[in-house]
Amino acid sequence: MIRRYVVLAVTGLCLVSSAAVASPTCTKEPQDKWLGEEAMKLKIAQMGFKDIKVFKKTTTGCYEIYGYNADGRKAEVYFNPVTGEIVENNVD
Repeated sequence: MIRRYVVLAVTGLCLVSSAAVASPTCTKEPQDKWLGEEAMKLKIAQMGFKDIKVFKKTTTGCYEIYGYNADGRKAEVYFNPVTGEIVENNVD
């Protein structure tokens, strides 16, 4: 009986922690309303991000990058693909 509660507790913790690392929802607009990839990359560069290692579309309606910010710190950033605005900025 105790084992069952432990398994349930661990399963619940796993679900909560996996939800915490999910990417944000940036837009529900169709992709034909998004900035083109080249235009978005230019906008990102103008914001000071550089050495972009990853640039991709997420399943939650974002453009996501892994690179470095203007201060040279590692950054994982999610952008609204319609406006180009930063939705979430994770810097190490």
